[in-house]
Amino acid sequence: MPIIKSAKKAARQATKRTEHNVELKKDIKAALKAFKLKPAAETLAKAQSEYDKAVKKGLIKKNTAARRKMKLHKIAKAAGVKLEKKTSVKKPVTGAKKVATKKTESKAKAQKK
Repeated sequence: MPIIKSAKKAARQATKRTEHNVELKKDIKAALKAFKLKPAAETLAKAQSEYDKAVKKGLIKKNTAARRKMKLHKIAKAAGVKLEKKTSVKKPVTGAKKVATKKTESKAKAQKK
């Protein structure tokens, strides 16, 4: 048993953090189990989301999560799950003007010829 006040507080913090980490691990395991029982796009997204949350909280490292997510992706592909691709649309910057340089002017003249 800790005697010093700061050691008592550290022990309390350790138990709280342990409980929190156990909850996060349970969420990951539940999502993983759901995905393995029914491989679908929704369950895959849920499992990947749980891994991302664990990385954000510092429970697992980024590369570990990436490796596990890749493994889930392979399982989904083998099961014939139709995966959605995220497409990002780049919006044009408003208010920005192109500044003509010598290179762009010469290219524009060459294209006109």
